[in-house]
Amino acid sequence: MTTIIEPFKIKSVEPIHFTTKEQREKILRAAAYNPFLIHADDVLIDLLTDSGTSAMSSAQWAGIMIGDESYAGSKSFFHFEKTIQDITGMPIVIPAHQGRAAEKILFTVVGGKGKYIVSNTLFDTTRANIEFSGAEGIDLLCKEGKLPSIPAPFKGNVDTAALERFIEEKGAENIPLCMVTVTNNSGGGQPVSMENIRQVKSICTKYGIPLFIDACRFAENCYFIKLREKGYADKSIPEIASELFSYADGCTMSAKKDAFANIGGFIALRNEELAVQCRNLLIITEGFPTYGGLAGRDLEAIAIGLKEVMEEPYLQYRIRSIQYLTEKLMKANVPVMQPAGGHAVYIDAKAMLPHIPVEQYPGQALVAALYIEGGVRGVEIGSLMFGKHDETGNLIPAVMELVRLAIPRRVYTQSHIDYVAEVIIEVYENRKKIKGLQIEYEAPIS
Repeated sequence: MTTIIEPFKIKSVEPIHFTTKEQREKILRAAAYNPFLIHADDVLIDLLTDSGTSAMSSAQWAGIMIGDESYAGSKSFFHFEKTIQDITGMPIVIPAHQGRAAEKILFTVVGGKGKYIVSNTLFDTTRANIEFSGAEGIDLLCKEGKLPSIPAPFKGNVDTAALERFIEEKGAENIPLCMVTVTNNSGGGQPVSMENIRQVKSICTKYGIPLFIDACRFAENCYFIKLREKGYADKSIPEIASELFSYADGCTMSAKKDAFANIGGFIALRNEELAVQCRNLLIITEGFPTYGGLAGRDLEAIAIGLKEVMEEPYLQYRIRSIQYLTEKLMKANVPVMQPAGGHAVYIDAKAMLPHIPVEQYPGQALVAALYIEGGVRGVEIGSLMFGKHDETGNLIPAVMELVRLAIPRRVYTQSHIDYVAEVIIEVYENRKKIKGLQIEYEAPIS
């Protein structure tokens, strides 16, 4: 059988509000061409993010009802804690209300002026928390990861030669940790191989640098390892995850991704001294260590979701669905990141809109065009999100100019995805009419 079917039945539905093209043009102008300022009711297909937008299962909703709301020592926390311990092998689990809160705590403790956090590619909230501490985030993505149109199995890998050179140049004492993002969100949702993680761990061990995993999409990454890396085809996803985390000294996770939850996150650690510092900060920012800014019902839903996400029928459907949309766009010659990633389709806006200079943000221009054409909301992953300015105010562009269409888990059906493909192809065929944009106001942190 070649037809992809959803490994679930739909039990509850939410209506979509339809708008006309003329209405969307007015809505977008009123939002200053910023998709984050569009009211969700005015979006037909919302692919802005896969974070917190998943559909929870009936088991998770049942867990919501039995959540223990005790301030301290909640049984829901212990369910949450044991689930994460079983998956990661890390004994210390610190809940937070979402991933960026976990990052804020971690980098407030380990960051600071003159320090560097090295990674394959840091996502924007991670980088913001690093830089807010005074440290600097450094991306050391493998060469093939910077070439959207050229397929490679593990384009999320760290450039290990560059990593070692950077450590030698800056000094290990100035690098409090290395963080590997799995899958590599900003790099096209591309996976990291187990071999690369082993190599990074070896380098980190050599220089005494802790290795952390940004585990937001760990299950999707593990499934790619099963599909693409020699020696893993017969291993289960929990077995692959166990090995992956065995190389890490700690991890952060937004449970709004691969745990299907609408809110939540955590830090998992092996180092008790670091844990004490993190918990001290947790108490004054998030809450007591056995709830950390979350309701007991949320802890329960996360624990259940972390188990469900490792079920192979779901992962097969999830990865194949992203591949399905990618293949439809490739057949129409739309330039997309290849191969398909784990949670999103990434359009190469630089290749699609060569007439728009990077100073006029081709990715953001494409996001606007997709919304006007079909009410599809995506997000720019390029120089608007990651660009910087030099001392004279000139733009230092990002490595790639991408538009991410992140697919919420268990939310949209194949007909929705077919509609998205039609919208993108229509925009592609009229791409020469798209004009660039300029920034009128930019917040210091957004």
